[in-house]
Amino acid sequence: MSTLPTIAWKILTGPQWAELSEKGSFAGAPVDLADGYIHLSAQDQVAGTLAKWFAGQDDLYLAAVDLTALGDAVKWEEARGGALFPHIYADLPLSAVVAHGPLTWAAEGEPNLPALPSTNLP
Repeated sequence: MSTLPTIAWKILTGPQWAELSEKGSFAGAPVDLADGYIHLSAQDQVAGTLAKWFAGQDDLYLAAVDLTALGDAVKWEEARGGALFPHIYADLPLSAVVAHGPLTWAAEGEPNLPALPSTNLP
């Protein structure tokens, strides 16, 4: 089995990003609160998550989350098509966010991910 990534991505609306950056933590979007955990996506899952759950929305932000900083609060669980997705069973602390930025798109239609610090490459 391959090693699971240590960086995952949270897609946030503008107000959700403001909450995380101002309060220093984020309890989750409505779907997160309903499901009992914060949904994240591995790097290769971000485009699919955007297409499925955020199509047509503006004012979105991407936050790179250092999963190692969250310890046992992170669980990789089956979701879409049997793929493993990272879920956080706790609030997301701003201290675990290692990169962030507004959502922009590459010419090929893929989301541009904010650059990660070289010490935290997945």
